Amino acid sequence: MNEELLRIDNLSVDYKVRDGFLSAVKNASFEIRKKEIFAIVGESGCGKSTIAHSILRLLPEHNEIIKGQIMFKGKDLNQATEKELEAVRGKQIGMIFQNPLDSLNPVYTTGKQVEEGILIDKIPREEAWNRVIEMYKDVKMPDAERRAKSYPHELSGGMRQRVMIAMMLARDPNLLIADEPTTALDVTIEAQILRLIKQLRDEYGTAVMLITHNFGLVAEIADYVAVMYAGMIVETGTVYDIFDHPMHPYSSLLMKALPRMTKKEGRLTTIDGSVPRLTSDKPGCRFANRCPFAKERCFNEDPDIRKISETHNVRCFLEKGVDVR
Repeated sequence: MNEELLRIDNLSVDYKVRDGFLSAVKNASFEIRKKEIFAIVGESGCGKSTIAHSILRLLPEHNEIIKGQIMFKGKDLNQATEKELEAVRGKQIGMIFQNPLDSLNPVYTTGKQVEEGILIDKIPREEAWNRVIEMYKDVKMPDAERRAKSYPHELSGGMRQRVMIAMMLARDPNLLIADEPTTALDVTIEAQILRLIKQLRDEYGTAVMLITHNFGLVAEIADYVAVMYAGMIVETGTVYDIFDHPMHPYSSLLMKALPRMTKKEGRLTTIDGSVPRLTSDKPGCRFANRCPFAKERCFNEDPDIRKISETHNVRCFLEKGVDVR
């Protein structure tokens, strides 16, 4: 088993809002090992990106309260100073954002922007530029030398995302956080980017934390999966654990909602109800109001994480789990 790289212990993130606090993430726990692709999957607004941004303390407005531990290579990033975090951002942990056009500076060529990060490590300029061209070739950028001298608006969405991946990998990080990296891309380019991420993981040995709402991406490249609902991680396991033996009702209902190959299997299932308002930290399972198996206990007590196997954990009172598929 690979060595542990990142461990999240009981992470909670509360945002200050007009009428109190919004509980965006509650008691999230998981770990990522070296050379592993770990996917966090769930609906939009469930807290996936909040976890990702909390790791590098990139949350907007700075009106958040973060509790718990974010252990990276044995050091708690939640207790790190801003100067200590600067040494981690980009160098040890890289991040790819949803829209690369928003992340790239429109007035500089893409190659210069990638080179800028390399120069931080006091590498000679000529060597740094050669490194940029090598990285463009590694991410399968067509005509690497010419594209390195192009501005962001001159590149397609897929090319811009390749620039972002090259930028993040140029300093050999231990962990790459990919926050919805293929949302704005068509399915053909999406498949290419996924293959590229997996290939670069194998080549560079970089662990990947993939944030997505797309189960298709998860099945394609993930080793381990965390299923998230309303700010809580309700189930974690290998990709086979989650897809073949989902133990939490939410995970199982999500599987039933996935499109099938044929029409014979009937209409897609929907999950009744809506996500609860999270401005008050009331006890109880957050999925209880939508769960077809909820009991009185589910509304009044917080379920603990229960170990199913060495790789599989679930946060639910149901002893044997349920497969509603």
